[in-house]
Amino acid sequence: MYKLMVSDLDETLVRADGSISPENAAAIKAAAAHGVKFVPNTGRGFASVQKLLKDIGTYDEAGQFVISYNGGAVIENKDNKVLMTGQMPFEHAKEIFDLLSPHKEIAIHVYTLNHLYMYNPRQDDLDYVVSRGVQYRTMEDTDFSRFADKHIMKVIFMNPDIDVRHAIADKVYAQVGDWADLTYSSGRYAEFNPKGVNKGTATLKLGEYLGIKPDEIIAFGDNSNDLPMLRAVGMPVSVANGINEVKDVAKYVTKADYNTGVAEAINKFVLSQY
Repeated sequence: MYKLMVSDLDETLVRADGSISPENAAAIKAAAAHGVKFVPNTGRGFASVQKLLKDIGTYDEAGQFVISYNGGAVIENKDNKVLMTGQMPFEHAKEIFDLLSPHKEIAIHVYTLNHLYMYNPRQDDLDYVVSRGVQYRTMEDTDFSRFADKHIMKVIFMNPDIDVRHAIADKVYAQVGDWADLTYSSGRYAEFNPKGVNKGTATLKLGEYLGIKPDEIIAFGDNSNDLPMLRAVGMPVSVANGINEVKDVAKYVTKADYNTGVAEAINKFVLSQY
């Protein structure tokens, strides 16, 4: 029986406007009524997930959780208590930022535990971020010393052109790949996390904390940063709009996209248990 559900948010659970469909919310609540936990597992910071938690009924609840920053932090919803966290060393984050900042065609995000900082913001990126309820602070210069005493989670960049993203990301990764992992998300971001910090390792750590085995976990995803999570669990699910690599890993591909695909899978694999 499945006891834990973990799900990517953007392009997996939430719609293009950043909201969750009534069908997805209802399925999550129906599973919760049977004691099955639902944990957002996102690249975003946990602060931006609070409205969603209200929609699914786990806001500020003890014993309910969010995995943020591609596995960089596990948060208990009650008072946003940090249970587990990773960190990118300042020197590593600075090197990535210094390699990215000369590229004027990209927007750069630096995530600390509690805030998002953006350098060279693009309007198309700002529109997307705001639609997700994400708050940010703008960096007016490239002085990275502002982060010397902060808990850095990850460094990512945005450009909507896949060729631009890969060209820049591959060049940077060739220099930092010994201590950083590179993934892609939302059809717009390339993300650098500390080596070994990912949605999969965080899922397994949370499962261990809760006494839940990997075979008792179902995961939903659509993009490459979801692959470690999907590979770690007993039932990996791709929504219909998932990339091919995600569909290849999945044991089930939903007929529906992010609008109702998660509900489809919950009804098929979780609620059918009862």
